[in-house]
Amino acid sequence: MAREQLQVLNALDVAKTQLYHFTAIVIAGMGFFTDAYDLFCISLVTKLLGRIYYHHDGATKPGTLPPNVSAAVNGVAFCGTLAGQLFFGWLGDKLGRKKVYGMTLMLMVICSVASGLSFSDKPKSVMATLCFFRFWLGFGIGGDYPLSATIMSEYANKKTRGAFIAAVFAMQGFGILAGGMVGIIMSAAFKSAYPAPTYQDNPLASTIPQADYVWRLIVMFGALPAALTYYWRMKMPETARYTALVAKNAKQAASDMSKVLQVDIEAEPEKVDRLVLEKEMILACFQRNLQGATGFTCLARRALGSCSTLHFTVKIFSKKTF
Repeated sequence: MAREQLQVLNALDVAKTQLYHFTAIVIAGMGFFTDAYDLFCISLVTKLLGRIYYHHDGATKPGTLPPNVSAAVNGVAFCGTLAGQLFFGWLGDKLGRKKVYGMTLMLMVICSVASGLSFSDKPKSVMATLCFFRFWLGFGIGGDYPLSATIMSEYANKKTRGAFIAAVFAMQGFGILAGGMVGIIMSAAFKSAYPAPTYQDNPLASTIPQADYVWRLIVMFGALPAALTYYWRMKMPETARYTALVAKNAKQAASDMSKVLQVDIEAEPEKVDRLVLEKEMILACFQRNLQGATGFTCLARRALGSCSTLHFTVKIFSKKTF
């Protein structure tokens, strides 16, 4: 027997590809674009940070970040990402995707700007401040990651759901590419405006004071695409699957999707109650049957998350990145 389904959810599943699908791709995709830019742009400026703040008079080569400082600057955002995924993933199920989506976005904008404004001219102070804000930037990115994918999957229809989610994830590549382009453009602009001799000719004069602005602007640029999509994120209605099945507000779900799909949808509050009860019974049964496998399940999930984090970390620390 076919499983009973709400009319509003069925309308989403069978809807033809429309403008709102592409709008959702752009909005959710810009989240992944910003995530990738913010995570990977730091690898482009670490050599400049070492040259500015760790120069030693009489050295034959430009200054470099100490290994422990380099590891902290490059890796602290990933620590925040792990924590953010756990926290905002849970919060998104409690408060709704839309509310938490706005929170993560504002956190990313604020921390991107604050990272570029890391105060003081002392190496320890600058690195400590940068690491502090990079951690909270990663915390926001960790929330944006699952929410962007969830929102896209809950808005898409059955036929094109996989393609739409793939399109959202593909924006990561464009974010990494944008990081390299911004770095090249900023460096070329400052080099043209402030010519300087090579390090072999004049070690002190080779690093101009204005170079301190270069890395700050590159880091702060990550706030721009996030800020530009804030308005459209807040204009998006809450996903129907959350509103109907989690918030149990069938009337609001039907009203929101009627406007989006431009069709009349019946609320069906009684059916919502039955589906929620059925879901709770299935979940309780599932938990009892897999109680002995809980440890394995948790271990498998952590292993998958660790592999993903390890992959990004290796790319960050790889010398080929530079």
